[in-house]
Formats: sequence, structure tokens, C-alpha cells
Amino acid sequence: MNPPDAPQAGHARRHGFGIVGAGVIGEVHAAAIGLVPAARLAAVTDEAPGRAKALAQAWGCAAEPDLPALLARDDVDVVCVCVPSGLHAEVGIQAAAAGKHLVVEKPIDVTLDAADRLIAAARDGGVLITVISQHRFDTGLDELRRLLDSRALGSLLLGEASTKWYRTQAYYDSAAWRGTWAMDGGSLMNQGVHYLDLLLWAMGPAAEVTAISATQAHQVEVEDTTLALVRFASGAVGTVLSSTAAYPGFDQRLEITGTNGTVIVENGTITRRALASDPADFRRSAADMTAGDQAAASPGGIDPSSHAAQMADLLTAVDTGRAPAVTAASARATLQVICAVYESARTGRRVAIPGPSGESAR
Repeated sequence: MNPPDAPQAGHARRHGFGIVGAGVIGEVHAAAIGLVPAARLAAVTDEAPGRAKALAQAWGCAAEPDLPALLARDDVDVVCVCVPSGLHAEVGIQAAAAGKHLVVEKPIDVTLDAADRLIAAARDGGVLITVISQHRFDTGLDELRRLLDSRALGSLLLGEASTKWYRTQAYYDSAAWRGTWAMDGGSLMNQGVHYLDLLLWAMGPAAEVTAISATQAHQVEVEDTTLALVRFASGAVGTVLSSTAAYPGFDQRLEITGTNGTVIVENGTITRRALASDPADFRRSAADMTAGDQAAASPGGIDPSSHAAQMADLLTAVDTGRAPAVTAASARATLQVICAVYESARTGRRVAIPGPSGESAR
């Protein structure tokens, strides 16, 4: 085993990363690590040895035969959990017990019990967790955060999050875990989670939801379309739409309206902004429009740069002792809303969401 890179004068040391799960999202994490100067990919592992070997060869790192072997490496400081969603806590708990910091793909897991066990394990192990919500690091979201924090929009009234993507039946058939409640969850848990997280990040905690869902275009046990009405703790209201049946796939959209203005974000770019403080600043020009998001139609079309920004933030948190920008508690809050949406859709009833016991969704 090689020791971690020693610190150089004037520079923090480079942190070694290990990836568990060498599928599509594992490849995105490998590319993201390559963009972070303070990081290097040390090792990967996967239950399919050939897949781990291929990813290792592509990025010039070791391929370990199993999780214990990867966790035993002294040059792995951070573990990226890129396995099916229903295994996130199982893998993360083992990594935390080995003293490894964690980058967990979204969602944190598919049940609140699993999320709580993972959070407790990280606390007991003295390690940090960030759960991937890479779109918080998109350029347009930085600007939206500034507008929200300066109250340029006034009091928030309405928030809307829309993910109208498309997945083929072949996508769901490509692995036995896809489209299952135990390992994957439906369109909201897997795809819509991104912009639901942004909605909570902008609007604050949700107080109650009323939802309907349907499985319309795929042969799966989970839903492929969900629509939810949300009342936030602030009294504001909102909507959440998520689908993997919207051919050919469209831009993800976040719309935030307050008493003094509205901001619309599409695929991480502000495409419309109208503020009472600057009435002339209502625009929708070709230069402002996003070019589109390949992930809308294919799970392989993910730009790794925002993942890289979130990983860099975690390393800064590790080096300085602060919390990551995206915490496990905020990921749990998003999961709590998803679970409430599914409960409402299943029962036909409005579902109340308990207030946060610690951190807010922000």
C-alpha cells in the first residue's frame, strides 16, 4: 500500500479516494476526482471484478477485489459510495467504521431508518459525510443563493420543481435493482431528488404534502410519474413534478417566486429573472438559455464538474474542521419529503412532515 501524499509547502496534502461501485455513476465520480487538485483516485472496487478493473485501468489506480480490501488501504481517505441506492447505508456504515470520510450518491438511502443508521455511524466514527447534490454548486444556483440571502425576492410565496426526463424500458431492464422499491425508488427518488433538494434549499423545510403518482410507461414496480403539492413551514406553497416517461426528456426547472420577484433556473442556469428592484432585468435571450442537459435522456450524460466542486468542498471541510456545504442532515430532510410524497400517493391523504430536529434543509 502506498502512503497518502505528504503535504507540500504552502499546499494541503492530496486526499486519496476510493470508489465503491464502478457503474455509470462511479465513472462520473472518477472523472470528478480527476478535476480536483487536492484529490487523487487510489482504488476502486465492484462486485463485478471486470468492471472494477476496467475503471481502474482507465484512471490509473488499483482495482481491489472487495470492500474490505479497499477500506484496508492507508491511501484511501474518502470513499465514494456509488452502489444501488438501497445499499448506500450498508456500504457507508462500513466505510465510516474504517475511519473514511464519505461522498454518498443521492439519495442518502431509500428509507429514513437506513439514513439514520448511516448518520449515526459517521458521528461515531468521527468522519464527515456529504451526499451528492451537485446542482447546488451550479453557477445559477450561486446567484440564486445570493438573491435569496439578500432578500431581493422579498418574502417567498411559491416554489416549483420540475424534472421531466425520459428513460427507456431497456434502462430499467439493464440491472435487476433498477425500478425496485428496495434498491432504487421511482422517478422522484432517483431523478427528481435533484431539484426537490434545490426546492427545499431555496424555500426552507416542508410542512406537509399531498401527492399522486402513477406507473404509466414502464414495466416496473415503482412509479414513473409523481406530482405533489407542498406547503412549506414558512406558509409558502409549491409543486414538485417528476417523471421518467416524458419523451424525449426536458430541462430540469426550478422556479422561485417572492413578493418582489421571480427567478427561473433551468439545468443550473438562470434563464429568467424579474425583480421589482430592477424592472428592466426581465430577460430570456439566447445567451441566457441553457444548451440542455444530456442526463434528461440518458443517465450517462452527466457533466462531472459540479460533482468535482462538491468533492472539493468536502475536502475543504475535512482540512478546516467545518461542516460540508451539503450535509447528511439536509439529505435526510429531502428523503423525508420523498417518503411523505410516496405515503400520500399510496394513501390518498395529506401527510404532515415533522419539523427539523436539528439542521434545516439548507
